[in-house]
Amino acid sequence: MLAMATHGIRHVLVTDHAGCLSGVVSERDLFALQRVGLRQIRQAIEAAPNVAALKASAADVRQLSFNMLAQGIGAEQLTQFISALNDALTRRVIQLNLENHDFTGIDWCWLAFGSEGRDEQTFSTDQDNGIVFVVPDGEDKDGLKQRFLAFALATNQDLDQVGFPLCKGNIMASNPQWCLTLDEWKAQFSKWIRTPEPVALLNATIFFDFRPLYGKVELPDAMRRHLLDQASATPIFLQAMARNALEVGPPLGKIRDFVTDLEPDHPGKIDLKKYGSRIFVDVARIYALAAGVHGTNTLQRLRLSAQKMNIRGEEINAVLDGLNFIQLLRLQHQYLEGEPGRQGDNLIDPEKLNELDRRILKESFRQARKIQSRLKLDYQVNN
Repeated sequence: MLAMATHGIRHVLVTDHAGCLSGVVSERDLFALQRVGLRQIRQAIEAAPNVAALKASAADVRQLSFNMLAQGIGAEQLTQFISALNDALTRRVIQLNLENHDFTGIDWCWLAFGSEGRDEQTFSTDQDNGIVFVVPDGEDKDGLKQRFLAFALATNQDLDQVGFPLCKGNIMASNPQWCLTLDEWKAQFSKWIRTPEPVALLNATIFFDFRPLYGKVELPDAMRRHLLDQASATPIFLQAMARNALEVGPPLGKIRDFVTDLEPDHPGKIDLKKYGSRIFVDVARIYALAAGVHGTNTLQRLRLSAQKMNIRGEEINAVLDGLNFIQLLRLQHQYLEGEPGRQGDNLIDPEKLNELDRRILKESFRQARKIQSRLKLDYQVNN
């Protein structure tokens, strides 16, 4: 395309190593390669008649995301873009399964948790979902739950076929623990907040990042209001979450730039999720709960919390830039390392980064340490 634009030509000859003609690329060929556009993908998803068609659309989503990454789109926009198209895929899977399961007259909603719940999905993601429902008067709760579980199992299996692997921790709607009535979800949240034990704190980092994907949005809205009321009124819980969030720090070395021996099975590498983006995510969640922020996206949480806590704009912008750079490195690594049928990881070798990227990564980790230091001070957490 660059050669055509530079020289005003419409055809390019392709030769092999010996200089012999292999073929011709025309301007029309290049435009044909761009056939996978956003509008076409959305139309294909919404009209997909079965899981096989959705699997093809999922491959198109992945390819379009790769193209956008190559074109230089920012990490914040790209992760939200990936999440939005994955939402569309999930909704269509749900719709197809509803053809075999009738919930007419019942208020219910399919929930997304984790990175999908935060609109922060990267190229490597599994399922984290659940269901909230209300039992109509005169309806048997246990019988209704069994119907939802059968529907959820089929949906989870189809999502796996489309390209969203089953959650290894079984955080899925087909697990009876995460297919609950509205009152049961509220009671579960209250229990975790009242008794912030290690398991409760771990669950909070997953299930408090929820948003509706399909169904009656008023139900998760009620869950959110209950959560924020309970959390803001329980400072001991927020302090326990802060203490938990400070257990993992950024891998900054005192002598060398980075600490690269934190993962025994992967010497010389850094887990950009565990020791990078997760730090920002955990801090943002705590400040959002304390400030009554309804959104779940980490960058939005940090922006809105900063306004309510009078954190200077340039200070929070540096934190946001640090998170965005780490997310961009994760996306680039997953793109370069991922293979067909295999999920890319978050493990990078800092020695393979160029000097500029190493410096920016180091400063990004410093911003993670800075926001952790503020959390430590705000919640008076001792080492």
